[in-house]
Order: sequence, then C-alpha cells, then structure tokens
Amino acid sequence: MKSFLPKPTFKVDDIISYAELVAAENANVQKGMNFQIKPEYSIFLMSVRKNAPYADEWDKATNTLIYEGHDAPQRGDGKNPKLLDQPMYNPSGSLTQNGQFFETAEQYKIGKANAEIVKVYEKLRSGIWVYNGVFRLLDAWLEVSDARSVFKFRLELTDGNKDGDSSINNITHNRIIPSSVKLEVWKRDKGKCTICGNAENIHFDHIIPFSKGGSSLVAANIQLLCAKHNLMKHDNIE
Repeated sequence: MKSFLPKPTFKVDDIISYAELVAAENANVQKGMNFQIKPEYSIFLMSVRKNAPYADEWDKATNTLIYEGHDAPQRGDGKNPKLLDQPMYNPSGSLTQNGQFFETAEQYKIGKANAEIVKVYEKLRSGIWVYNGVFRLLDAWLEVSDARSVFKFRLELTDGNKDGDSSINNITHNRIIPSSVKLEVWKRDKGKCTICGNAENIHFDHIIPFSKGGSSLVAANIQLLCAKHNLMKHDNIE
C-alpha cells in the first residue's frame, strides 16, 4: 500500500499565526483532534506549554510524538471530564475523535490500511503556532493516568515537505526540534529575526545545518530567521 502526502503549505518549523493556519487549511480548526478534515489527511493541534490541557510529549528515546487523546465535552450533569475515562464512543454510539484515530491505527497495525497522515501544529504561545510537519500515525493504546483511562497516539515525522514527493520516507528522528528548545529560542530571540529584527514570516533555523551535523537538541544551534535571511543563508551554504 502506498500513501500520498499532502502538498506542503508551510515548511517544518515555520512560525505562523492562528489566522494563517486557518487560511492555509481553509477550515475553522478549533478542535485539537480533527480526523480526516481533508480527504488526504487529519490534523492534530498540540501543546506542551505549562498548564496545557493534555499531556502531549516527545518520546526522547525515539523522538516520536506521543499525543494524548481528548476528554468528553462538559455536560449538564456537572461531572468533571478530567475525572472520567476518555471516551471511545459518543452517546449516540458513533466513534469519538479518539475512537476514529484509534481504529485507523489498529487497522494500520494489522496491515489493512495505510498509516493515517496527520499534520501537526504546535501552540507556542497565545496566537503563535509552529508547523511541526506531516506525521504518520503508527500506534494507539489506552493507559491509566490519575485513575482514569486516556488514549495515547504515537506518530513519526515524515519527509513530507518536498514538492512533488508522494512517497513516505522516514527522516532521521533527531531532526525534530524539541518544544523546550523552541520555547527557549523564542524567548531568547524575542520572537524576531536575529539578523534584521523582522517579526513576520519567521521560523526556527539550524545555525549549523542539520544535514551537516548540526544539533536540533540545543538552543545554541537554533535561531529565528525571517524568510529573506533564511533564503540568503541557504544560498551561501556550500
């Protein structure tokens, strides 16, 4: 089975506003989990900020994304959704977003379906998002957390940012910049290009390129650059 990746709208590590995210996807993306929001892919919105509602994280051993499922909506009975098991089914009997992603992961694991393609956007701060790239959903399971069952989903980054590339090729997992590093760099560089101070069209850049051995894991090798100076830098790399 062959999977086809969506054409890239942003490059990995681009910093965008929520309005740009909505415009690019041509959809009002408000839910964290958006199963097959388009025929070719789904969308996860994630956050690892302090007091984030869900325990999303990067698995340091493999640098894959572990995404936590979502709670039932608040209902009129006054029960706190954080004290309840995350639901597989809606009251009507249909699958929740958790259930839909869980089932497609199970189908993939037994070889009956391609891995679900998921675009991931990460909230850096209010109104500021980072495009983390195109991922494949590899696994899903239930685990106990604070005396309740929660869904967990494992995803790996793919090389889905090359125009015209319809194949899925795993990239070296250390390419991913951890969220803690992104937050440190954003604060250090004050949300602006380190060369010209422009606060628009910026993204996270490897000072020593990843392809030349530069690390993604330390803030000292990551900086903010605007599109203009990033292009100038790449034109000068030999």
